[in-house]
Amino acid sequence: MADEDVVLLDFWPSPFGMRVRIALAEKEIKYEYKEEDLRNKSDLLRKMNPIHKKIPVLIHNGKPVCESLVQVQYIDEIWPHKSPLLPTDPYQRAIARFWGDFVEKKIYGLESGKVWTTKGEEQEAAKKEFIECLKLLEGELGNKAYFGGENLGYVDVVLVPFYSWFYAYEKCGNFSIETECPKLIAWAKRCMEKDSVSKSLPDQDKIYDYVFHLKKVFGIE
Repeated sequence: MADEDVVLLDFWPSPFGMRVRIALAEKEIKYEYKEEDLRNKSDLLRKMNPIHKKIPVLIHNGKPVCESLVQVQYIDEIWPHKSPLLPTDPYQRAIARFWGDFVEKKIYGLESGKVWTTKGEEQEAAKKEFIECLKLLEGELGNKAYFGGENLGYVDVVLVPFYSWFYAYEKCGNFSIETECPKLIAWAKRCMEKDSVSKSLPDQDKIYDYVFHLKKVFGIE
């Protein structure tokens, strides 16, 4: 472990970057964090992710790994000694990957962004779809402590960063996620009791201020 060189190119409000931060924290892997200015991307970012030029980029011993779902799975495979994130059973692993993909497409997808970037009927439709997706996740969680069962798992790591954005969504959309999905919020609060999560997620008010700034920049009022 002494010769491991791990660097994370990231941007503080990025839920994608938060996933990687949590995974590394769960594995107790020390790494160098490099904050990127997305309006003035570094040469290192362009070199390490020449296809998308996006954060996060995980650099392990000089080799880049891109895309957060891939990065979390890579971290789990490279450092299996502690806190396994994906199940060992192939079927259960496939199920976890399915729900990770669901979060990627439905929660982080374009529709959920419309909760804070639109108004009127379009916003109402986005809120409805967003809540429906959260309720499907709540159904999958069931009565388990975590999506991973008794321990934080892959789907937890993929989804929980979004909790830091919930307050901004509620303020912009004028609705309560806890009212609609109490079990999911209880799960998120349970996750936040873990240092690996709470120290990786920014304060919800800080995210709201960032979203408020974006709305001004893009003229969304």
